[in-house]
Amino acid sequence: MTLITLALSGLLSAGSAEAADLAIVHATVLPVVGSTIEDGTVLVEDGRIVAVGSGLPVPEGTTTVVDATGQFLTPGLIDLHSHMGVYSWPGVNAHSDGNEMIHPITPHVRAEDAVRVADPAFSRARAGGVTSILVLPGSGNLMGGQAAPLKLRQSRTLAGMRFAAAPRAIKMACGENPKRVYKEDAFGPMTRMGNLAWMRTSFQAALDYRTAREESSEPVAEDAMMEALLDVLDGEIRVHVHCYRHDDIEGIIRVMEEFDIRVTAFHHALEAYKVRDLIAEHGAGIATWPDWWGFKLEAYDAIPENMQLVKEVGVRVALHSDSPDTVQRLYTEAAKVVGYGMSEQDALETITLDPAILLGVQDRVGTIEVGKDADLTVFSKHPFDVTTLVEQTWIEGRLVFDRSLEGTPDAHP
Repeated sequence: MTLITLALSGLLSAGSAEAADLAIVHATVLPVVGSTIEDGTVLVEDGRIVAVGSGLPVPEGTTTVVDATGQFLTPGLIDLHSHMGVYSWPGVNAHSDGNEMIHPITPHVRAEDAVRVADPAFSRARAGGVTSILVLPGSGNLMGGQAAPLKLRQSRTLAGMRFAAAPRAIKMACGENPKRVYKEDAFGPMTRMGNLAWMRTSFQAALDYRTAREESSEPVAEDAMMEALLDVLDGEIRVHVHCYRHDDIEGIIRVMEEFDIRVTAFHHALEAYKVRDLIAEHGAGIATWPDWWGFKLEAYDAIPENMQLVKEVGVRVALHSDSPDTVQRLYTEAAKVVGYGMSEQDALETITLDPAILLGVQDRVGTIEVGKDADLTVFSKHPFDVTTLVEQTWIEGRLVFDRSLEGTPDAHP
């Protein structure tokens, strides 16, 4: 018998185990870190994992025991690029709240102020085993606004869904989208030159604003846009950039390094394989699809080996959805990457540990380890088996999806 335990607030120890809130037993556990655990047991108390082991006895009096014989247990899946809530179902103009396209620079707007917590897409994501997401504004603006990290808890309020442990993040964009949106505007940007010039000008304006506030003998009014940019410059807000082409990625790195800013992740990044050395040197990750391509010119030079080639050089790679449909089958998308040559271990990391690291919450989620949140997904078969189904999804030890209840009044506990 193997056993990993933690005396967490005195709730459980190897010597004298008290009853747990939840025990998932007889599962094949894919912890992401460490080896696969056959006949595995995971014990949960107060929303945290307190023990993981093979053949581990369940403490007497444990509240809920789930027999996962023949099934596979993984960490809850994480989607680093979502627009659920800000483009809620049904997809009508009244629910289009993800792009504040009144100006190319809007770093002060917040996605959380537009999230519709009643979006039906959230429940379908839970049915796909997804437990954490980063809701981003759209990519019409060069700086579209601040992102909303969420746990997919069932809640009537945004407060009940916030992932409070996650650091702040901002969505930026370059390339075709801001060019298209602002090409008729007198001040642009209408070219890639304009994209980067606007970024430089905006960061310099923020630095000048700080100098004015510090040196002026008269009070200088606070500017929400400038304050947000200063937080980016000071490293208090993580930078996520919508960026497809390799020359755009290089250009963004060039501008950011002029201001000593590090990009956390390039999103979409279909040509990342061409500049994977630059991405690694900068210290960024990527968030991308396995095989979306060709839907616009800057998405034309994609290859299905992109994720593997970038991960090979030590870059964190998150498989993202950018879709309320694709988010329901992130595990199948990851299976595609295995088909394109990536190892199963690396592919599993792209939907668990790597997005957790890029989200800044790897100490809470992304692996099955003692002390971490009990965000867990139970699969009927190996998650990369094309016929597998998500049987249960748990967030912080609470059941948020149970396939056995589908079609009943208690389908979404």
